[in-house]
Amino acid sequence: MPSKVLSAAIVGLECEPVEVEADNSPYGNPGVFIVGLPDKAVDESKSRVRSAIKNSGFEFPRGNVTFNLAPADLRKGGTHYDLPLAVAAMLLNEQTKLTDFASSLFAGELALSGEVRPVSGILSIALFAKQAGISSLFVPTANAKEASLINDLNIYPVKNLAQLAQHLAGKELIEPCAEWQQEIEEINFPVDLQHIRGQNSAKRALEIAAAGSHNILMSGPPGSGKTMLAKALPSILPQMTQEESLEVTKIYSAAGLLPADQPLITLRPFRAPHHTASGVASTILRQLATVSC
Repeated sequence: MPSKVLSAAIVGLECEPVEVEADNSPYGNPGVFIVGLPDKAVDESKSRVRSAIKNSGFEFPRGNVTFNLAPADLRKGGTHYDLPLAVAAMLLNEQTKLTDFASSLFAGELALSGEVRPVSGILSIALFAKQAGISSLFVPTANAKEASLINDLNIYPVKNLAQLAQHLAGKELIEPCAEWQQEIEEINFPVDLQHIRGQNSAKRALEIAAAGSHNILMSGPPGSGKTMLAKALPSILPQMTQEESLEVTKIYSAAGLLPADQPLITLRPFRAPHHTASGVASTILRQLATVSC
């Protein structure tokens, strides 16, 4: 009987549901096959999953083992499929249990030792889980704070594969991560407008642009302070709302740029494209600026 585990595919900043199915057969050549449009990172997970299961004290299924990532017409990429693939393989051998398939979602990269490593895009996956009505999300311990930004969702930080197997079997339960509580603190801007002396006309123009959400064009010789003034603009903009912070954090998370000690971005980003940037690059930067400013 095939086993089934729920995961998600990251498409841009959004997610699509992915069912990770596993089945083995004594017929055909022994081996491990992953189907469902996997990229190279997903295909290489065969070796990581096999070693992680063995080094965690469990047995990998024998014979011809096939993993299917459904829907098959959606391209799959990234290393966060390691954990659901391993769980599906262990369910196939009945080495652990999963009582409710539809309410649990798994994401994480596996080391050969069985430890669970952090991945990018966890915030997008957590948002998708909440919107899809999923109650339990199993993520690497290093990504737990980031996932806890989403309320009304049970976030289980997983250290290693053996710990997860014990939890699913009901033997040693993992304590859910507490919901993130945003502390109100003063934001330290890299460049603050109040610390700039002189440039009164330019500062007045920035204040008008910030107050009315206008565009502004600065022109002048090199060294006159254009970049410094531009960097100081976020210091007079309104503080980001919770929705804006989550939107910006999703971008940083998907790009793998989210600091480990800062799960939520609260400072409006500053983009400084070079004058030689291509038209396509400038368009993307303008879209990012629209989100962040």
